[in-house]
Amino acid sequence: MSLFHRSLFCAVLLVPAIACAADRVTGELFATRSEVIAPHAMAATSHPLATQVALDTMKQGGSAMDAAIAANAALGLMEPTGNGIGGDLFAIVWDPKTKKLYGYNGSGRSPKSLTLAEFQRRGLKDIPPTGPLPVSVPGTVDGWFALHDRFGRLPMADNLAPAIRYAREGHPVHEVIAYYWDRSVPRLSQYPGFKEQFTIDGRAPRKGEMWKNPNLADTLQKIADGGRDAFYKGDIARTIDAYFRANDGFLSYDDLATHQGEWVQPVSTNYRGVDVWELPPNSQGIAALQMLNILEGYDFSKIAFGSPEHVHLFVEAKKLAFADRARFYADPAFNPAPVDRLVSKDYAARRRALVSPDKALREVQPGTPKQLEEGDTIYLTTADADGMMVSLIQSNYRGMGSGMAPPGLGFILQDRGEMFVLPASDEQRGHPNAYAPGKRPFQTIIPAFITKGGKPWVSFGVMGGAMQPQGHVQIVMNLVDFGMNLQEAGDAPRIQHEGSTEPTGQSTAMSDGGEVNLETGFPYETIRALMRKGHRVIFADGPYGGYQAIQRDPGNGVYFGASESRKDGHAAGY
Repeated sequence: MSLFHRSLFCAVLLVPAIACAADRVTGELFATRSEVIAPHAMAATSHPLATQVALDTMKQGGSAMDAAIAANAALGLMEPTGNGIGGDLFAIVWDPKTKKLYGYNGSGRSPKSLTLAEFQRRGLKDIPPTGPLPVSVPGTVDGWFALHDRFGRLPMADNLAPAIRYAREGHPVHEVIAYYWDRSVPRLSQYPGFKEQFTIDGRAPRKGEMWKNPNLADTLQKIADGGRDAFYKGDIARTIDAYFRANDGFLSYDDLATHQGEWVQPVSTNYRGVDVWELPPNSQGIAALQMLNILEGYDFSKIAFGSPEHVHLFVEAKKLAFADRARFYADPAFNPAPVDRLVSKDYAARRRALVSPDKALREVQPGTPKQLEEGDTIYLTTADADGMMVSLIQSNYRGMGSGMAPPGLGFILQDRGEMFVLPASDEQRGHPNAYAPGKRPFQTIIPAFITKGGKPWVSFGVMGGAMQPQGHVQIVMNLVDFGMNLQEAGDAPRIQHEGSTEPTGQSTAMSDGGEVNLETGFPYETIRALMRKGHRVIFADGPYGGYQAIQRDPGNGVYFGASESRKDGHAAGY
């Protein structure tokens, strides 16, 4: 990349040059630091202490999966603003023994006793974002044990021990987590159990303040001693059942006792010689594959990063993929999506034909593949000395979730049920994501993986609701099209388009082209050119997601690690 193009990263209107990353003698001007490089193992999580937990686990003989579970358990304590055992989990795992990728869908279902008629009786047009009604079965603990049964080495009690210890002894709250925690307390303190278990004298813990959660320590100890059934069929499940009965809720002991996640086959597309892997619906992962297939038709060796052409083509591809996302992505047990056709190259070519080089699309209809025939999340990735690599994402949705915190348990239940459509018309009754009892809602959380020549290359993820597939595409393009290294690929200024038709029924169809959020670092020349193409460009404060990644370098026998500069994340190895 030329010095001219590199200088554009800091050439933003009204932003002085000193606003860029510190002067570095190597790499791109926007890079915050070098990649982490280590020979034996690597961990990248959204919290430095969780990263150390993962490394300690592998040093003690644990696999990358043991490390991922240990880090995830720690993050449920340390970053309750994004995850916890009251939420769901998805994972992609490279197994060096079989030389294959495995996918796991650990998402839960809606309560069986909560009917559509109940929402109608209450006069609701949308499912509320908090309180008892959006709560679905939490799938994380079941996911831990399923993944551990296949890929773990250490006893689960050993994996949960660090989180239990930190929960009892305390840990210092980090900066970004403290910020989001403070924002959550006013919204969620109305719900029974939240204020008592997640505040200090009614306020959020402050940056650097020690935080303890002895209730969560007790819960994790019960799981360590009794296994997954201690959560889904024991006293924990009975406490949850009684809590919802007492608080106008529907999640029951039977819902928990009958829960089971599932192994799924990851889906891929080839993008300029590398295979990018996502999980199929009910998650939104294949939106990234659809976008990449559309973008593959353009020669980005002649299109510079940050140029008007780059941003315009990215946004238009997103609009097209998200129109299909709104129409087809849902629980396949109720409405199977035509996944093979949605991620096919011929379908992408037909969708690409709708893109104008000079004018932004204002309205986008979903395609016909059958005829062709807020929330916050944590992402972590681990890799061990044997070559196992884990890409794992976990979330409560909308930050700290529903606010419903059963007494004495130390965690908050997720509010994923908000993602269902509440039908208000005959057309909506046929929507794939229409609410039904015992159904999995549309899910935003997605892990990702890249292989090259059938071998593992990059395990990565980008957090942040609808930003996730957009972020995945940008990471792939930064690595493949723009030649960035693993840290630069995450540090580069990001694009987010908002305003597409949603799969939740909570907004009308896009009719105005939506809006383009550009992070600090894009030149004004790009902004001006985009506006002339009909894009509405605005500045947005912080919706650009979080990022962790590990890259395998088989030639040198090392791992590269990278972590998000926008949050509290940390990559480290040994």
